[in-house]
Amino acid sequence: MGVENRMGPCECLLCKSKMREGTTEFVARVGAQVLVIKNIPAFVCPNCDEAYYSIDTQRKIDRIMKAFHEGKLLAKPLAAGEVDLNALEACLPAPLAAIEDL
Repeated sequence: MGVENRMGPCECLLCKSKMREGTTEFVARVGAQVLVIKNIPAFVCPNCDEAYYSIDTQRKIDRIMKAFHEGKLLAKPLAAGEVDLNALEACLPAPLAAIEDL
């Protein structure tokens, strides 16, 4: 696989499961926008999805974030929904009941 640094963590620092080479996504909110970077090579925990990146990969992510902050990155539009849990109290009883069933 394309993970630059083969020496990665043996176990997840959060749940202690054995890490595996794989890919993940990085999601960041930049002001009112959300940026998703896909197909990032990483060591990923199969139990809790925690991901660890090599230094080279982290530098690539940092360059992408900088370009996005500066408005120099043309990103594909992404359909997304946003829900404010504090606003649920203002919902009508029927939608609120449906949400409570989740």
